[in-house]
Amino acid sequence: MGNCLVAQSGGPTAVINATLAGVIRANQLNPIYDRVFGGIGGIEGVLNGALYDLTNLTSHELDLLKQTPSSTLGTCRYKMRRDNPADFERLLNVLDDANIDAMFYIGGNDSMDTVAAMAEYSITHGSGKRFIGIPKTVDNDLMNVDHCPGFASAAKVANQIVHATALDYAAYTRPEVFVLETMGRDAGWLAASCCVTGDVDLVVLPEVDFDRDSFLDQVKACMEAKGECYIVVSEGAHYADGTYVSAGKSEDDGFSHAVLGGAGAVIKQMIIDAHIAPRGLVQDLSRAARSSNFAQSLVDVTEAYELGLSAHMRSAHPDFTAQVVGVAPRSAEEIAAGEYNARFFARPARELANYVRHFPTEWILPDYRGVTDEALSYFRPLIEGEPKLIMEGGIPATLPPFSRR
Repeated sequence: MGNCLVAQSGGPTAVINATLAGVIRANQLNPIYDRVFGGIGGIEGVLNGALYDLTNLTSHELDLLKQTPSSTLGTCRYKMRRDNPADFERLLNVLDDANIDAMFYIGGNDSMDTVAAMAEYSITHGSGKRFIGIPKTVDNDLMNVDHCPGFASAAKVANQIVHATALDYAAYTRPEVFVLETMGRDAGWLAASCCVTGDVDLVVLPEVDFDRDSFLDQVKACMEAKGECYIVVSEGAHYADGTYVSAGKSEDDGFSHAVLGGAGAVIKQMIIDAHIAPRGLVQDLSRAARSSNFAQSLVDVTEAYELGLSAHMRSAHPDFTAQVVGVAPRSAEEIAAGEYNARFFARPARELANYVRHFPTEWILPDYRGVTDEALSYFRPLIEGEPKLIMEGGIPATLPPFSRR
């Protein structure tokens, strides 16, 4: 038997290591491969031969791995470009040196493109190496899936924070606005999910061009009616010309994506400058939403782990390559009825790569007033349940990162 390799890429999530644990445990139960190696630092580290043997982790270590946040193997934002064959040749050499037959890559949109590109090169050059994608992203913006591992836990902690801060905000009688900013560069799934608690008055999403005057009219009406206004804004909110509401942006995160942040502060100051409220508060969820292992969704961590199992199982077939395993979409009828039963599937990586699945505009209420009941029915099952965590010193115990060993 040959060996396999697992690597992680892009922004971490609260359950990305549960997927890694699933691949490792699957091979312990059904040893398709002699060794399971982890790629340190994503594909960038793999190209440099940075591998770590994960084959014999104990059951206790795997339990800790499932509840450890961040990417314990380390991550990167390195683009495998099809016009740069040197990287592909180097990768195949590294895999040959370690007798690796298959590589599992856990990541988001661009990572699935990397899976497709690596598989295409391998097939074209007859190397026999196989590449399998397993999705993750708190942005929930991959096509052809019901949702992505990592999103549900981010949505769960976001709603917990929304409800807690809304109660805190309501304790004061002084007029002010509260603005919570979430991640979501191109899609507003996470911001929209914050409406589950019923505490949000207005929500600003990337799917609807931001109209300053219209928005301020809604804030004013809300303040006049309630004396307060709780606002959620996605970091990717933008004007009709494509300009981001965010104050700060850079055009290069390694994939030519804008690096955002600050939309909440801009919204707050906009309201103050319009003399709608004399002051405002801003809460930026940012990385807290994706690293809050203490608030994992049981649905999320279970699915993330089982997708690792599924990917390993499917890789037993010698022709299984250039594929991504994921959670199959629910039907509109299932969503409306609140029914949820995860079904796993495999699709060609090219069908998930380089596309953005936007939050459905038909689920967005007019005038920034939130989302429809159908959207809430989509979200609710995903944030259900809490895993039993192993605690140490009053906080969830974690495994030391393999990337730092």
